[in-house]
Amino acid sequence: MKGEVGARGWRNDLQLRRGVRRLLRELRIDTPLDVRVLCDRLAEHRRRPIKLIPYPLPAPGVFGLWIATVDADYILYQKDTTTAHQEHIILHEIGHIISGHGSDENDNDVWSAIFPDIPPETVRRALRRDSYGPVHEREAEMVATVIKEWATLLEALRISPDRKTATARRLQGAFDDHQGWL
Repeated sequence: MKGEVGARGWRNDLQLRRGVRRLLRELRIDTPLDVRVLCDRLAEHRRRPIKLIPYPLPAPGVFGLWIATVDADYILYQKDTTTAHQEHIILHEIGHIISGHGSDENDNDVWSAIFPDIPPETVRRALRRDSYGPVHEREAEMVATVIKEWATLLEALRISPDRKTATARRLQGAFDDHQGWL
C-alpha cells in the first residue's frame, strides 16, 4: 500500500479517514457503492485476488473472517443475515486488509471452515476465538464506517445532469473535491 495505508496503520482518526479516502480515489470507486467492485479493485491494486465466501457462521460468534493465504485473500461473511449487514461485515474485513493487520493464515481449523465436509464442531470451535485486539477491531470498524458514510453522503449529493444549477455544482464540488474520494 502507498502512504499510511498498510503495514503501519494510522496514528489518529483523521489520518485514517484521509488515508482511506485517498485509497478510494486511487481505486476509482464511484457511487453508489458496490462492495464487490471495491473488493475487485482492491484485489487488482494489491495484485492478490479477494474471494468473498458467504458461510453460515455459528451464532453467537463472529460475523466475518479474513484469511490470507499465499495466493489469495478470503473473506468469509455471515450468510444468514441481511444484505446490508453482509456488506458491512465485508467492509470491516476489508478494513483489516487496508490497515495491514495480520489474518488467520496459520489457523488450519479456520481455513478448513471454507470446505463443507469439515465437522460443524470444528468450525464452531475455530470461529469462537477473538483473533484481534480492541485496537485492530476499532481500526477495521473505522475503515468500514468511513467507506460507508462517505458513499452515503456522496450518493445523496449526486445531482442529475439536467438539475445541475450553479449552486448545486458548487455544493457537490465542495464535498467531492475536499471531503469525498471522487
